[in-house]
Amino acid sequence: MKILLQAATIYNPQSDYHLQQQHILIEDGIITYIGQEAREADETVAAEGLCVSAGWVDLHAFVGEPGLEYKEDLHSVAAAAAAGGFTEVVCLPNVEPVVQSKGGVSYIRNRSLHLPVTLLPAAAITVGAQGKDLTEMIDLHQAGAVAFTDGTNPLQGADILLKALQYVQLFDGLLMNKPEHTRLTEHGQMHEGEASTRLGMKGIPSLAEEVMVTRDLQLLAYTGGRIHFSLLSTAAAIEAVRQAKAAGLLVTCDVASYQAAFTDATILPFDTNYKVAPPFRSDADVMAIKQGLQDGTIDALVSAHMPHDTEAKKLEFDLADFGIINLETAFAVASTTLRDVLTVEQLVDKFTSGPRRILRLPEPRIAVGEAANLTLFNPNATWTPTAEATKSKSKNSPFFGQQLRGEVIGTIHQGQVVLR
Repeated sequence: MKILLQAATIYNPQSDYHLQQQHILIEDGIITYIGQEAREADETVAAEGLCVSAGWVDLHAFVGEPGLEYKEDLHSVAAAAAAGGFTEVVCLPNVEPVVQSKGGVSYIRNRSLHLPVTLLPAAAITVGAQGKDLTEMIDLHQAGAVAFTDGTNPLQGADILLKALQYVQLFDGLLMNKPEHTRLTEHGQMHEGEASTRLGMKGIPSLAEEVMVTRDLQLLAYTGGRIHFSLLSTAAAIEAVRQAKAAGLLVTCDVASYQAAFTDATILPFDTNYKVAPPFRSDADVMAIKQGLQDGTIDALVSAHMPHDTEAKKLEFDLADFGIINLETAFAVASTTLRDVLTVEQLVDKFTSGPRRILRLPEPRIAVGEAANLTLFNPNATWTPTAEATKSKSKNSPFFGQQLRGEVIGTIHQGQVVLR
């Protein structure tokens, strides 16, 4: 099958055609022509403002399968990811059973072979993601785990993190940790500040994130190795990472693409679709996130996709689960809220080269003879997501009904074309 991308602006620094508008012909999943002359094709994608980049990579998504398929399964998450422009997605290990065996890793890899999205399994650091005993990380690495994390369970024990950092150096592996001191966040519902006091909710202090980032960086300096912080949200934590990078430590970090969309003062009170972990924080934290993205301290933007069934969200605020779905809206939310600090080129980098550098994945190149791993988008088009149109099994999103700027047109990956 021949597909022509007509007059597409290319965002791919690895390509000789970076920032140029070209026609791109793809035959059976391979780029066969790039140039100014239109070629005949079985299907032509011609859209105003059409842009193309290397396929986007998400570092942080929850996939319910196996065990929690009623929240999300591999097929629904792949459909949501493709609709959101992602061609590769890192899956958290917090399923039932936890991804902590070679069989668990292989299950995810094999099941995604014929999907339009490559699902990349992250394996647990500790057995059951309980923070006590280390898993067989060498075996899991050889089976295809791209990173190691306890996912939604932050590592609490300094001794466990130290041993894990030493262990993964045997194969240059990557540890990913969500920094949170759970004793300090216990029973917390939203950011600790004036808004939480006014609403009478127990707060989640910034300190809970900051002390763990500081601790982990001290351990990293002591042991060596590589660590990645997932879902940073506070100014002090971002500054700590900035200083650690300047000191030469191998540390990277990401933020949820929605983290700058709201503050604790702008969320709709008691609406559980605004209940996320870490929570929406202060204006100062949002400013720090924007600065960190601009100066490169923050390496990547992620969806932080956390689907929940109705029974987990339609509850009193203090009883509802944390998290929202965001695979389909990740780029648009970031494009809407961050375009005052990031150009389109910089924004695309946070979804393409940034995640690949962290995982040390090869960079797709838009060039003749290369396999097509592409995301098609219009950074300036506006659209409105709805619960009825979502590909996810779950509907927990604060962005339904809101007009967003930045629309995904489709993806081309593994020989499969998905157009919205």
